[in-house]
Amino acid sequence: MAGTGTLGYIETARIDQWLWAIRLTKTRSDAAAACRGGHVEVNGKAAKPATAVKVGDRVEARLGQRTRIVEVQRVIVKRVGASVAIECFVDHSPPPPESLDDGVAFGQRDRGAGRPTKRDRRQIDKLRGRS
Repeated sequence: MAGTGTLGYIETARIDQWLWAIRLTKTRSDAAAACRGGHVEVNGKAAKPATAVKVGDRVEARLGQRTRIVEVQRVIVKRVGASVAIECFVDHSPPPPESLDDGVAFGQRDRGAGRPTKRDRRQIDKLRGRS
């Protein structure tokens, strides 16, 4: 599993434990699922959940709609506070894409507006491309 160095710090850890400990995933099982799904790479190679990471490794993880690229600064296996977790990696990720959502979902009516009239239905169908 994880080896201990002469100074008492951990030299290696499982990638799923590390991703969870530094708060890139909400749960360790989410991190393991991302690894099994081929969404995590360590130094350019696909990573299994048990792949060992050490200081200096480059980890690329596609989590949700975002790709996170981080470099391991410190290896930890226990979840720590957010301020401590930030010190364990250097983030090289591109900035998140700006949201194009203007807050209104397509095809949704205001609450309490009632059932669409025949005229409303025709306009909705026209917007959706249904003649």
